[in-house]
Amino acid sequence: MINPKEVNSLIRLLDDTDAEVYEHVHQKLRSYGTEVIEYLESAFEQAFDAIQQERIANLVHEIQFGTVKNDLQLWFHGGAFDLLQGILIINRYQYPDLDEQKVINQIEAIKRDIWLQMMNEASPVEQIKLMNHVFYSIHGFSGNTTNHRDAQNSYISQVLESKKGNQISLAIIYSIIAQKLDIPVYGVNLPQHFILAYMDESQETEFEGGILFYINAFNKGFIFGRRDVDMFLKQLNLKFDKQFYEPCSNADIIKRVLRNLISAYEHAGATEKVDELNELLGILEAPPAP
Repeated sequence: MINPKEVNSLIRLLDDTDAEVYEHVHQKLRSYGTEVIEYLESAFEQAFDAIQQERIANLVHEIQFGTVKNDLQLWFHGGAFDLLQGILIINRYQYPDLDEQKVINQIEAIKRDIWLQMMNEASPVEQIKLMNHVFYSIHGFSGNTTNHRDAQNSYISQVLESKKGNQISLAIIYSIIAQKLDIPVYGVNLPQHFILAYMDESQETEFEGGILFYINAFNKGFIFGRRDVDMFLKQLNLKFDKQFYEPCSNADIIKRVLRNLISAYEHAGATEKVDELNELLGILEAPPAP
């Protein structure tokens, strides 16, 4: 249990000019973890000293970033089964106070609207056309073509609010909703583009691995075939590689989101954010513990 008196005494020492005292106080407050944040935020509001304010803000961020790192590690080493959980952890990097239930409710509302119109006997193509109608025409999602490099395109809470996102954020929301409806749609890590594949292993297809067709979530759910992927890779002068055609793991999807964020913040000159996001990427690139 936190002792409020002790905590507040320590916070008052954060502007101490003695480096040793400051370091000791900093580490002690950090050791309390997220429980100390409300005390720090309250002290920040009352602080008049610029140094103390900056040190409080940095400490809050350090604690919150430590939680994001820890949560991402647990998600990854736990098998990375829940894509929504993974993308919410990344969202927390920029929006630590996010009401995650709100995001879950927004996704459930779209899912319900699709489910109410879904017919039992619908073919795979009909299912996707119905999904597209609800997702793009009724809910108004679209690709952010005017500000494609903006980091906000990678945060699910912002995409659900603005209804605009990049290829991967729209594909993530689309596939999460599809899978909740038992529609087998999964992400495919195509270079310079992120697409979705409709899987049905019970049917004979032109593809290996039971892929019926592909979906472009950035272009209003446009349906296309394997030859289009072949042509796209040819334009990029890339040789055939199985991974460009088949679904990737949830961890690979989150890695790609992190790389997009790193690129966006590099472009904006936010070097501290780039360093921290590289740390998060490092967690997913480390081999799992034996």
